[in-house]
Amino acid sequence: MSDLFERVTGDQDIIKKLLANVPGFKGYLEKRNRKMSDKLLREAVANRFEQLWQRISDLQRELISSGDIGLIDDLEAAAIKLRQFIDRIRTASYGYSPFFAAVKINSEDLARVYEYDSAMFDLADEVSRAIDHVEASLGTEGLPAAIRNLTTTAQSCLDAFNKRNEVMINFQAGGAES
Repeated sequence: MSDLFERVTGDQDIIKKLLANVPGFKGYLEKRNRKMSDKLLREAVANRFEQLWQRISDLQRELISSGDIGLIDDLEAAAIKLRQFIDRIRTASYGYSPFFAAVKINSEDLARVYEYDSAMFDLADEVSRAIDHVEASLGTEGLPAAIRNLTTTAQSCLDAFNKRNEVMINFQAGGAES
């Protein structure tokens, strides 16, 4: 994730680079850059999960078309969990604003936060595989189990986001990760 921060930092124009030498202004720019990095990251994560959510919607339509409406509610449970996750990613405040305003975070702690954010992409791969399994199970007796697995995987996304928020709260409070 440091490459994302470097990308935002590298895009500064010459005036911002000069002003970075003004006492106090560099910290402001770094905070602003973190905020921009966080915004880019969240948009990328939300967009990736939006594509996955769309795949689930397509599967729901396919189930309806094939007359297999008995499992629509089960698949909807997975879709709802994924939508909640997407909405939390999109609506969470960018840049950990109160966090960076109140706490001087060192690079190791920031790297841990970015690791949580990076793990969101790994979760996207897990969700994608679970959706693949549902697709492969259409018309078979394994479909209910594949949908349950997808629902569990979607819940793990919400759990990961909640864990990340706990870490942020602990950093704000000056504590360590639990």
